[in-house]
Amino acid sequence: MKNKMIVASIGNCVHAAGIYNFSVLARKEGYQVEYMGSAVPIKELVGGIIEFKPHVVALSYRLSEEGAYYLLKELEGIIGEQGFEDIIFIFGGTVETAKAARKFSYIRKVFDGSEDISESVIYLRNMEKEHAEEEIPPQSLGERIAWKKPFPIIRHHIGLETLEDTYEHIKILAESRLLDVISLAPDQNAQEHYFQQELMPKGEDGAGGVPIRNEEHLRWMYEATRRGNYPMMRCYSGTRDLYPFSKILKDTVNNAWAAIPLTWYSQLDRRSDRELLRAIRENMEAIAYNAEMGVPVEMNESHQWALRYCSDVIEVAISVITAKVAKHLGVKEMVMQYMLANPPSISPLMDLAKMQAKIDLMGEEEDENFTIYRMVRTGLLAYPADMDQAKGLISSTMFYGTFLKPDIVHVVSYSEAVKRATSVEILESVRMVKKSMEIADKGLLENIHEDKRFKERLEFLKKEVRYLLGEISKLKDVEDPLVDPEVIYLAIKEGLLDAPGLKGFSVAKGNFRTEIHEGYHVTVDDDGEILEEEERIRRVREMNSKA
Repeated sequence: MKNKMIVASIGNCVHAAGIYNFSVLARKEGYQVEYMGSAVPIKELVGGIIEFKPHVVALSYRLSEEGAYYLLKELEGIIGEQGFEDIIFIFGGTVETAKAARKFSYIRKVFDGSEDISESVIYLRNMEKEHAEEEIPPQSLGERIAWKKPFPIIRHHIGLETLEDTYEHIKILAESRLLDVISLAPDQNAQEHYFQQELMPKGEDGAGGVPIRNEEHLRWMYEATRRGNYPMMRCYSGTRDLYPFSKILKDTVNNAWAAIPLTWYSQLDRRSDRELLRAIRENMEAIAYNAEMGVPVEMNESHQWALRYCSDVIEVAISVITAKVAKHLGVKEMVMQYMLANPPSISPLMDLAKMQAKIDLMGEEEDENFTIYRMVRTGLLAYPADMDQAKGLISSTMFYGTFLKPDIVHVVSYSEAVKRATSVEILESVRMVKKSMEIADKGLLENIHEDKRFKERLEFLKKEVRYLLGEISKLKDVEDPLVDPEVIYLAIKEGLLDAPGLKGFSVAKGNFRTEIHEGYHVTVDDDGEILEEEERIRRVREMNSKA
């Protein structure tokens, strides 16, 4: 690797913080750095180049566009005289001085201060490649995650009322280079009736998302991502016909990963009219297809139970079941979404304990053929209608979510509770989240594992979940009950898997309430008595025997 670098702030510019921080990043990436400091005259810079013989010269100037142009023009003449043509020159400054730097062809890369740390690091890693900034980043999930480490990849969704608006805003997002994954959100008509368009209610095109009606629409949306940092695209799976729609998404948008539930979009939530057992089997079929095609799979399951106010134990147990099912169906790369502040009454410490229980128990399934990627996001129920408060919400949840060491950050715009997000709100939200997580990475969260309450709650959850899974396994005498569709179906029908928010309209029982207790969610009876799993399940069976 050609790794010798000179770093200097030139002319009479004494601003050194930016260029010094860049030199620190360069050293961490293996560069041998000669830091010349600030206010370095061009003649002194040239002397340093002759003496040190660098492969890279990183310059900074922040005072004025005119001053930057004058200094860089002077250096341009010297480059030819001294034979410096093979040296890579890069420049960092303000938006104003960067305009001057972009006028010189000898400057390979210009940073104007709008970039985040990850962009600088990725450039340093790829600088040896000719025109490194024009390289297309990896277009498969695992490779993209590895390419961007130690930074998480960033995802956001978009689905405006028209195809034209959605296309233009996707272009803006791609050109911003701030997102790695754009999730396409089809309207409700497409999610329900893509294959039965005669059933689409009239007048509702664009309701809840972009009106995707054919494969060309999908290809057009994907084409909008082919610029900037070439973000990958993925699309919502729909609420029925998940298997055939998976095929279309693979062929049109190179689906970055498929998001398919295990039990939802069925009689369980009434988002489709599918009978529950049939829905479980069809969802598994779609998961198996994506696994066969090498498409990573997110089983967007456990947070759906939390949105219906299930207990923490049931939420974690469902997570473990999904990992087992994914692995059983041949998934090699699973995306696990950790929805924080869901429900919003949970405390941050207990939220992290719940998520760590998922990580620990699901992690027992991981091996050389099965990887689980961690994706964090803010919970839907937590978003206030006041958008200033919502900005505080996403910043704070993603701050403490950094503790989970995410591979993917699913940013959800602060405007979510008020209106659908355009590129304006999306990019504002991404910048807030990135800064919040950058601060969190400096070490404040690293000792949470040692917190007494955290450890006690974590161990209690794992014990309770193991008990619940053991009881579910007794429902049918099969080799691997926790991946059997009928066992999962029976666990819901009999009330072992349950949530109070499903009572009255669902095939689920809704037998018991849940309440917040010391920051976490517990099951309680009519008298407010907390029910641990052994007692809850005993009462469930007693109720079933009397029915």
